[in-house]
Amino acid sequence: RRDSLLAAAHLLPRGLMSAPARFVGVLAAVSAVVAFVRASPRAARMDSLVLGDPSIMRQRANGRSTDRAPQGDLLYGVDASTADRICTRNRHYAEHSGYFWTTTFLDEVASYGETTYYDSVSGKPLFVAPRGRSFDEFVRESKAHGWPSFRDEEVVWENVRVLEGGETVSLAGTHLGHNLPDGKGNRYCINLCCVAGRPA
Repeated sequence: RRDSLLAAAHLLPRGLMSAPARFVGVLAAVSAVVAFVRASPRAARMDSLVLGDPSIMRQRANGRSTDRAPQGDLLYGVDASTADRICTRNRHYAEHSGYFWTTTFLDEVASYGETTYYDSVSGKPLFVAPRGRSFDEFVRESKAHGWPSFRDEEVVWENVRVLEGGETVSLAGTHLGHNLPDGKGNRYCINLCCVAGRPA
């Protein structure tokens, strides 16, 4: 069923595909990748990441996994309602592949030096990139996978945790994405809408 949903989602022209259909397609793709990674011999490099307790993502009284909604004035032209849906009311879904291309993200991040990415809810730093690679390498990898992709040395571990199954979250309870290891090591495939915050 998952394969047929994914195939159907990719056959429709992007402009004709409804938002729910794109959402189902993304869900199927992410679920398939997570299942593959769990069965893959390329296990996560456990010595490089900081594991978190599942209670970080407990549902609060407001229906979110965070104490409050995302910031209203997110960076890169990210829509706050998308951030609320993906980052605080969800544990499995993702913004659609390539979403970051539709924003001002690539125009606004520094093509020289490092850019700090902040939690869309708490405003705390979560990632600093690029580190240990060039900006072009960071962008190339992110475009190849469809989401901003970070490596171990780019994670601000004081504020980020990885849960069983690879879900990557902030200590504020923000769902960020997933750790999908590859031949180079841990790769954190992250929703831009969840790291588009302004510093607190």
